Amino acid sequence: MTLEPGPTPEARPPGAGIRGASWAGTAVFVATAGAADVSPERFEPVALGVAGTLFAAGCAIFVWAFLLMAARSRTERLELAQVWFLTGPPTPTTVRRSLLGALAVQVVAGLVTAGVRPYTSLAAGVLVPMYGLGLCGLWAGRHATFPARRAHEGPGGRGLRSGHADQRDRDS
Repeated sequence: MTLEPGPTPEARPPGAGIRGASWAGTAVFVATAGAADVSPERFEPVALGVAGTLFAAGCAIFVWAFLLMAARSRTERLELAQVWFLTGPPTPTTVRRSLLGALAVQVVAGLVTAGVRPYTSLAAGVLVPMYGLGLCGLWAGRHATFPARRAHEGPGGRGLRSGHADQRDRDS
């Protein structure tokens, strides 16, 4: 009997660790939020700790992803929906379904938990989707393939300059 070798690291889809972290965090959140809904006196502190930790981690990951995308925006054409919601060709369908699926579960679980026990610390579950959103951005920042910026193309928009300053530049 011969054993088939597992997938090589090159065969794994890009960002498998990010996708795994997304689903792991989602599973822990759903489990603790569900337990706290059933037995709040016992599990509410745990659920609050998990929700707070995932929210804080999501904020940190979001900032990390934002900085990655800011650096890439100098040489690549990015759209916000492609970065945070993984739309379009930069993201493979399997990755999009996985990360947005976990995000959707986080949103639904957070809203249901807050709806079942409003005005309690379980309402903090509505903050958990920041974790999923941050991981979407991190995946895009590390693995998505965006089109290159053309040489004559600037970063887009006028930025903080006034229309009068732009007109003066054109006149001179």
